[in-house]
Amino acid sequence: MAAVLDKATVIDGKAVAESVIETVKSAAAGLKDASGLVPGIAVVIVGEDPASQVYVASKGKKAKECGFHSVQHTLPDTTSEADLLALVDELNTDPQIHGILVQLPLPDHIDDGRVIQAINPEKDVDGFHVINAGKLTTGEIESAFVPCTPAGSMLLIERVRGKDLSGLTAVVVGRSNIVGKPMASLLLAANATVTIAHSRTPDLAATCRNADILVAAVGRPEMIKGDWVKPGATIIDVGINRIPAPERGEGKSRLVGDVAFAECAEVAGAITPVPGGVGPMTIAMLMANTVVSAYRHAGRTPPTF
Repeated sequence: MAAVLDKATVIDGKAVAESVIETVKSAAAGLKDASGLVPGIAVVIVGEDPASQVYVASKGKKAKECGFHSVQHTLPDTTSEADLLALVDELNTDPQIHGILVQLPLPDHIDDGRVIQAINPEKDVDGFHVINAGKLTTGEIESAFVPCTPAGSMLLIERVRGKDLSGLTAVVVGRSNIVGKPMASLLLAANATVTIAHSRTPDLAATCRNADILVAAVGRPEMIKGDWVKPGATIIDVGINRIPAPERGEGKSRLVGDVAFAECAEVAGAITPVPGGVGPMTIAMLMANTVVSAYRHAGRTPPTF
């Protein structure tokens, strides 16, 4: 699951994601054989944002690979909030759909929060509904849907550190509702001692140097430097940033994380690359949440990941 580069082990997110997908495929086939139920996911996209189109297409492709019933609703960017809410309500009551995902961001005239909170929490496979967020925060993880990126990041941490993080210090850089806060809740549930750091944290570098587990989720290219890292730390880089790469030719770009990979890999014990680290895990955990939802709707014990 990992390759060695200098001192740090490079955590292979693609390999771990593939192992999750294999479990999902097996679980989906087993549910269909046992009850005739096929896990169903509906993805809703409003407008024609190119990045969202690519991401939605990859979700649909992966869902079909897993044997799911997959539906995509592509709506024009002139769609009213009322019409979008009506579609969500329709999907909430559709017995063939177990997971509903509304691709963000939505056009300015639509309230993202209102739409997300309109999704049935039992079909909220993105884990953004306040009920799922509340369950995660209060430790009811078994019955919650956990947002896919932190859920996937946690699996990568477990591969290196195990499930019990007692005695370890974790620092999460970033406090978003989508990654930072749920990531901190997962680390707390695994018994780590957790600090949430952010743009207002004084001496951020000193805070990061205390971390046995460092999760970077700020969206700032290569912000975390090698001298911010505790020797032997496990680094999970959630950032995906596109920066100019003139060395590749005029107008070319490349992807980097929030971590300066080369210099941090000299110090860390294990580190995720960008791309190929957390990214593949996000879609894998979306598929995992969907198959879990289908099992719950069938009154069966869902698989674990």
